[in-house]
Amino acid sequence: MHSLSMGTMDASVVRSNRSLLLLMLFTALLFLGMPDALAHAVAEGDKGFIQESSGVMVLPFIYMGAKHMITGYDHLLFLFGVIFFLYRLKDVGLYVTLFAVGHSVTLLLGVLAEINFSSYVIDAIIGFSVVYKALDNLGAFQRWFGHQPNTKAATLIFGLLHGFGLATKIQEYEISADGLITNLIAFNVGVEIGQLLALSAILIVMGYWRRTASFWRHAYTANVAMMSAGFLLMGYQLTGLIVSQ
Repeated sequence: MHSLSMGTMDASVVRSNRSLLLLMLFTALLFLGMPDALAHAVAEGDKGFIQESSGVMVLPFIYMGAKHMITGYDHLLFLFGVIFFLYRLKDVGLYVTLFAVGHSVTLLLGVLAEINFSSYVIDAIIGFSVVYKALDNLGAFQRWFGHQPNTKAATLIFGLLHGFGLATKIQEYEISADGLITNLIAFNVGVEIGQLLALSAILIVMGYWRRTASFWRHAYTANVAMMSAGFLLMGYQLTGLIVSQ
């Protein structure tokens, strides 16, 4: 009888922690290629294609945009934080749209108007956005300052900054002016497609995890881990900035 009870309890523990383990595995897989992602790097093959292409090339740029977002670990970490406590799809859609609008505006504006920042500085700020969202989820601002920042405004603002991150990187390449606007729009469409695919996967895992007893037990730990990842992103970029001087 004692053995059966222990077995039942062990099985319950395994089930309750399965979603957390899946989430941790997903995060670990995201960071396997972290050095490239931390700098918003474009793969060498894609880089060569961008530099050598001329004229309108819609499908290839859609593909590259989707590929960038799916492997854009800093973007995905921020989105993970944004949707962490959002249960209604309407709310998820609103916040993701705010992020997408911000990201799209500065991606296009940054490249077309040749607005350039240090990639290290902007990527460090993007790392800070992950830290900020984790602290927001932990209720830190309410405890520290007695005030809750406007989460919608913060999502839009950080979306603008995330867009500048990619725009800054793209400007480092010699992009043909022939078909530039169309190709940039196609690239941005690809980014949104990739974001939708990645977000769908995250929502599936989150939905399963939220139905278990372990969600509230480990929500704090998950956000602390996300905050730590944000500090890692910041430190990596600031170190790169110092070394590059």
